[in-house]
Amino acid sequence: MNVMQNAAICGLFLCLGTKGNDAIAANGTTDKDNTTLVSHFSAYLASPDKNFMFEKGKRLNLSKIEQYRQSVWDAWKTANNQSEEEKLIPLQSLSDKTRGQWNLPAELEPKAVMHYYWGTKGNAKPDKGYPLFLYTHGSGPKAMEWVTGLKICRDFDDAPSAYFIPQIPNEGEYYRWWQKSKQYAWEKLLRQSLASEQINPDKIYIFGISEGGYGSQRLASFYADYLAGAGPMAGGEPLKNAPAENCANIAFSLRTGAVDRGFYRNMLTGYIKEEFEKLQKEHPGLFTHRVELIPNMGHHIDYRPTTPWLKQYTRNPYPKYVLWEDFEMDGRRRKGFYNLAIKERPDENARTRYEMTIENNHITLNVDNVTYETIQKDPQWGIELKFKKSYTPAATGKILIYLNSELINLKQKVTLTVNGKQVFQGKVKPDLKHMVNSCATFFDPQRIYPAAIEAVW
Repeated sequence: MNVMQNAAICGLFLCLGTKGNDAIAANGTTDKDNTTLVSHFSAYLASPDKNFMFEKGKRLNLSKIEQYRQSVWDAWKTANNQSEEEKLIPLQSLSDKTRGQWNLPAELEPKAVMHYYWGTKGNAKPDKGYPLFLYTHGSGPKAMEWVTGLKICRDFDDAPSAYFIPQIPNEGEYYRWWQKSKQYAWEKLLRQSLASEQINPDKIYIFGISEGGYGSQRLASFYADYLAGAGPMAGGEPLKNAPAENCANIAFSLRTGAVDRGFYRNMLTGYIKEEFEKLQKEHPGLFTHRVELIPNMGHHIDYRPTTPWLKQYTRNPYPKYVLWEDFEMDGRRRKGFYNLAIKERPDENARTRYEMTIENNHITLNVDNVTYETIQKDPQWGIELKFKKSYTPAATGKILIYLNSELINLKQKVTLTVNGKQVFQGKVKPDLKHMVNSCATFFDPQRIYPAAIEAVW
């Protein structure tokens, strides 16, 4: 069993399997109903390795969906508050005193304690909650980098805002922000901060500098469905490590010095710029980006423009066009993306691209296996720099497509076509189980879906 499944968190894992929960009353608000939901969520949080699913179906009247959604979210918050785990410290004004720590699972990284600053800037919380910025620092001595991160983040012109500023737990081979131990921390941060309702779920941003630039670029591609934007600086990852396709629907900024030649940062930033421009041309309006090579600058650039630029953008949690290359990061993959949840991959050892388009209650899903060919490699370290990708239709697979009234008209028939073949036509049936399971899968108040179609091909 993967240790991420054994950890007592609700990560991005699709629950599978258990029956026998009590029926939920028609109005979705009784004490018994709430107790049933809290019990289910608490059991899941305590033992996510069981991978169980809320399967007791309960058909919903369309007029009751919002009422049920709130009941499900309230139960989720209660279960999270009652769980026995290290919690975020109280959210206060950001300073060197607003700091806490999390012990990361030893199975993921030995002796890993993540110290963090957690606090707010500005005087008043916005009505919809604070924008949240996750900052990842560079690869110098970790104590110095952490203190410097607090100083520069406090000076950025983005208030009112909330900041999570972590310190890398260990140096050496563990000095990477995208490793599984850190994925544990990011998913815990997302889950706890969203459940606190002090954070605006549609204004979450990841950014970082140097090593943190590499990390934030990878995290942007891996967790794009949670983000309004991402802003790596003084970085530049090979695109195989952070497929740009996944950044459809978010704002992406990358600023690198034009003469920052270390590890080919300027060259790779140029390739990233080319890729985003190509994608924007193919999909007008979906790949908002600002990728800049700053003239005459090396590794040290002006960091101040990034967060004000990001903050002007707000997430669309319900895009009708989703492009997702399902890739592994440190040996681990996501179990869902936007409104898609994996049930069976076409190939567990290969990458898969999912392209979903919704138009007039017709859902088109194209699923392809992805193959990379390296066409440029660094002669000194063997770094793969540039690639050519090819696609072949995936012969088999199973995926759950979650739906709500923002994506389709729930009163009308829906047609689903996968790789050119119609696999479903009819009305979808709103059901409480979809709301419960999507809440546990994504732990996102915006993604509690009342309906779903299981696509098998």
